[in-house]
Amino acid sequence: MKNIVLTSALLAALSAFAGNPVRSGSAGASELLVNPWARNAGWGEGNTANVRGFEGLYGNVAGIARINGMQVGFANTQWLMGSGITLNAGSLVTPTSNGGVLGIHITNMNYGDIEVTTEDQPDGGLGSYRPSATVIGLAYAKKFTQSIFGGINIKMYNSAVNNLSATGVCFDAGVQYIPTNVKDFSFGITMRNIGPSFSYRGDGLSIVLPVPTGLYTNSFQNRSEDFELPTQLAIGASKGFDLVEGHKITFAGNFISNSFKKDQFTVGAEYAYKELFALRASWAQFDNRFDGLRSEAITGPAAGFTFNLPMGDGKLDLSYAYRMTNSAFGGIHTVGTAIVL
Repeated sequence: MKNIVLTSALLAALSAFAGNPVRSGSAGASELLVNPWARNAGWGEGNTANVRGFEGLYGNVAGIARINGMQVGFANTQWLMGSGITLNAGSLVTPTSNGGVLGIHITNMNYGDIEVTTEDQPDGGLGSYRPSATVIGLAYAKKFTQSIFGGINIKMYNSAVNNLSATGVCFDAGVQYIPTNVKDFSFGITMRNIGPSFSYRGDGLSIVLPVPTGLYTNSFQNRSEDFELPTQLAIGASKGFDLVEGHKITFAGNFISNSFKKDQFTVGAEYAYKELFALRASWAQFDNRFDGLRSEAITGPAAGFTFNLPMGDGKLDLSYAYRMTNSAFGGIHTVGTAIVL
């Protein structure tokens, strides 16, 4: 089994500079790249190796196998403050009778009301429409040995824009390796958004034009070009160190190879006091060697914190994260809560 992990790492390394900035912006379903969870956001998505619990439903599905009881999580994200875009997510992960862990999750991204304009009425006055995108997923993960956790996450994606919609299916797969002979070290690898291309359908593609004689008009149906999914390969490692009693610091590094944009490097650290409080910060940097430009909006620092409040036999998690952006809008704020039993 260790050979499988090492082989996976080698394959990831061979793909390490597979980012394709020439194709940037040409994929569809970009909402699949949006992390909805607060802890992940504070890590700058750099916790592929050490993410655990329901937040593994985005970060690395193998991480959901590392729980002892049921978890229910919710999060709200104000995406690019000032843009009017909001993201809401909910999840549930629970152990099963066969030793595995089952997870379900839903994420909805709402773009707010957008004014309808035409060539004749560029100032609007024709009403508005509200684009949205929804991701619903079903995941399963299991502890295969004392050191190896693995899982798969099947997702259905739907995007709706006025009288158009697109629906498709994709999946994630991930592995975490936690050696028993090295304390607080973990290695993780995951692939996201693997699936076939699909396209938009609906009455919004129709157009009314006069027939050649000009005596009447007719409705013609356009066809939408299929778009590919924004596949990612993420590989990372983390190492924790005990300080004085009850105090711990964890460092993590992560690399993401993107099929439709520049590759991303992330480093981060988290300080934790027992299981009551955690403070984390990270830095994400895209590989700009291709053009020397900072063309990605979500880059630079991110930070966040978590309070764990005892609640009967479980606890209540309260988390917050802020991600700086390289855009005309503000940063990204994420607030999350979870019941851990």
